[in-house]
Amino acid sequence: MRLILSLFAALVSAVPALADGPKLKALIVDGQNNHNWKATTPLLTKCLEDCGRFTVSVATSPEKGTVGFAPKFADCGVVVLNYNGTEWPAETKADFLAFVRGGGGVVVVHATDNAFAKWPEYNELIGVGGWGGRTEKDGPYLRLRDGKIFRDERAGPGGNHGKQHEFTLAHTDPEHPITKGLPPVWKHTQDELYDRLRGPAKNLTVLAFAHSDKATGGTGEKEPILMVIEFGKGRVFHTTMGHDVKSIQCVGFQTTLQRGAEWAATGKVTLPVPKAFPSADKSLATE
Repeated sequence: MRLILSLFAALVSAVPALADGPKLKALIVDGQNNHNWKATTPLLTKCLEDCGRFTVSVATSPEKGTVGFAPKFADCGVVVLNYNGTEWPAETKADFLAFVRGGGGVVVVHATDNAFAKWPEYNELIGVGGWGGRTEKDGPYLRLRDGKIFRDERAGPGGNHGKQHEFTLAHTDPEHPITKGLPPVWKHTQDELYDRLRGPAKNLTVLAFAHSDKATGGTGEKEPILMVIEFGKGRVFHTTMGHDVKSIQCVGFQTTLQRGAEWAATGKVTLPVPKAFPSADKSLATE
């Protein structure tokens, strides 16, 4: 009898928090973006809610300016940034930094790494970013050469992409909780492949690179696509994918977003890898 009880206890303890634990609170921030946030935010919301791990609310800034914009960051576990616009009020910036430094999670989606180029703490938080006047003064380019991450200090602008196309991701840290169990190589649906991103790149780990082909207007280098950054006690998951509806419908994007958000919020990943997943030769998208 004691043995049976012990086995039962072991089985119960092995059940992930996803099964019976409280859902994580995610807050999506949008309202200004040079991308179509009105179309993408509902898809990001659905993606997070459909996996059963999150409840999602949205904080939408004014269309012009940010006076009075004060999301309650402290009320959630993870902030998902779908924002690229006017700099936030000083108090809002301070609240956001306090949230992350205190252990809050952040997910940086696509053009969000274009935002706030003159905000030093934000540049450190996202690791690397593009556009907004970023140059070598903001930090190096990150490239993968001969299997190692290379910090390219050469002069030049930060931020570029060629024409949209499907591209293949290769994981460089297969043991990280976000990427563990994923195929080592998989194809993403049509998207913008960001290149020449640069920044402080402190406390940053690159999880996946993609080859930026010169034939599509790229650099010819292997450019970072998925990254994680430690900022104070907080965790940041940065994905450069997610330009539009089509790219967000990629099963690979959705899976890494869900797992990245859970890791940012908790430091762990309980969400499984779906059986239907992109291969090295073929992308896979939902409708």
